[in-house]
Amino acid sequence: MTSLNDLQEKISSEVNKLSFPLHPAELYEPIKYILALGGKRMRPALLLMACDLFGGEVNKALPPALAIEVFLNFTLMHDDIIVNAPLRRGKTTVHEKWNKNVAILSGDVMLVESYKLMMQVDEHLLQKVLSIFNETAVSVCEGQQFDMEFEQRNDVHIDEYINMIRLKTAVLLGGALKIGAIIGGANENDATLLQTFGEQLGVAFQLQDDILDVYGDPEKFGKQVGGDILSNKKTFLLLKAQELADEYQSAQLNHWFSGHAFDPEEKISAVTGIYDQLNIRHQAWEAMHGYADKAFAALDAISLPDSSKQYLRGFADRLMVREN
Repeated sequence: MTSLNDLQEKISSEVNKLSFPLHPAELYEPIKYILALGGKRMRPALLLMACDLFGGEVNKALPPALAIEVFLNFTLMHDDIIVNAPLRRGKTTVHEKWNKNVAILSGDVMLVESYKLMMQVDEHLLQKVLSIFNETAVSVCEGQQFDMEFEQRNDVHIDEYINMIRLKTAVLLGGALKIGAIIGGANENDATLLQTFGEQLGVAFQLQDDILDVYGDPEKFGKQVGGDILSNKKTFLLLKAQELADEYQSAQLNHWFSGHAFDPEEKISAVTGIYDQLNIRHQAWEAMHGYADKAFAALDAISLPDSSKQYLRGFADRLMVREN
């Protein structure tokens, strides 16, 4: 089986070959710009890996893999507008470099381009592949909407949060794997199991991200520790703490997440202290491993030899053992 690194490099090379019209420049230059910002190209590479896993021709899966990458960047371009982000991968976001109207319209074109690429599959697979892609695309939008709604609510439950991160981030990984499996010749059951593997792993990865944001080593994690606390972001850790807190702890959490300006270090220290009192880190790790176990169970159930699935298992193991 081709290594994930090689597949990521293949995707990056193919992304660089994508061509767009020169005019109108303000429509197409932002597309070239955001695609050139790089990224891990993980989802499209895993689509190719899924195709390879079932003995398919990887080159036939290249256009839909590129479709996933273009679609992902479309969602990022519009998400940056929604949250008014100034930077994406360390570079100025499209709406800041040009303007919001340009970013909206260029994003719309990216969505169309992703469909044009996704349609370049064998005719007998077209309806099934487009159906998976449509369902995935709608789910991502639903997840984004839930995320925005949660910012205005103080009664978000953990199961709602899990569903939101599943829709917003995990379904695209699962959808990419299922499309790759279908192109590779997998039967419906195996393709769905691989999709489940991707979704459950995606949820576990996001929960790990929540944990590392508070307890990670910033040098190894690559982000500011406590960023979610400072931005009053609703994460598994905060929601679990609100669920378990006594009256005093609940009042303290309400105080620190009231939206008022606080000394950053003092706020991070105080909230982390409450998390420690409630053993929230352990609670989050338990939940994370629960979803990882579901992912591995789905992978184990796929009707392929264990040796064929070992690379994906190794990938998942590495994904869930980030430095902290």
